[in-house]
Amino acid sequence: MNTTTMKYFKYIISSIFIVPFALQIQADSAQAQEVSISPGVDLYSTYVWRGVAYSGPSVQPYIELSSGGFAIGAWGSQGIDGSIADESVGFQEMDLYASYSFDFGLSLGITDYYYPGTPYFSYKSDPENGDFSSHAIEFNGGYTIENLSLAANYIVNESPEGAGSAGGDMYYQLGYAAGAAELFIGGGDGWHSTDGDFKIVNVGIGASKEIEVTETFSLPFSGAAILNPDTEQFYIVVGLSL
Repeated sequence: MNTTTMKYFKYIISSIFIVPFALQIQADSAQAQEVSISPGVDLYSTYVWRGVAYSGPSVQPYIELSSGGFAIGAWGSQGIDGSIADESVGFQEMDLYASYSFDFGLSLGITDYYYPGTPYFSYKSDPENGDFSSHAIEFNGGYTIENLSLAANYIVNESPEGAGSAGGDMYYQLGYAAGAAELFIGGGDGWHSTDGDFKIVNVGIGASKEIEVTETFSLPFSGAAILNPDTEQFYIVVGLSL
């Protein structure tokens, strides 16, 4: 691992692990917080993220450690519209994240997007010399007040041939909860739009409910209708959480 790669690696590790722990210690020093670990998996008919479909049916496992307002975890998506036998395993994404949620509605976090098939320990982004990071590093923030939510996201690094980020990629989303449904509209530039310019890319409505299986067991079920005005594509997505 060269010096530049090691520098980026240390930066990511410190951001994901050290900074959130410092926030948690500061916010929760007055009282001990219970630590919990939550594994799970979601099954979706189509993997649509910020108005873009990345694969058909997908299995999305995750594991999260949380304490108080602090959370750190790993999340992945494996498309099942490919065949391992013919070396086409479908779209894959494996991310790490950390976040802290304050009790007044603000949340701050960082996400490391990684796509298998590229070298995991490649954090060097020097496009002029043909070197690209395999990761896109995004800082994200959100604020919720009553039924209204606002999210802002910013990708710091350029990796056009690795993770696909242009560097400085931004995405904003406004949401409004109306009863059991949520209305949302989002826009972004960089890897979010077809030409890299800022466009509205994610407009839709989503809802969730509990499907009762037995008197003591139920399954969380969700669905959404999504329109991307930039690509002129429309999706209907359903999912189950286990």
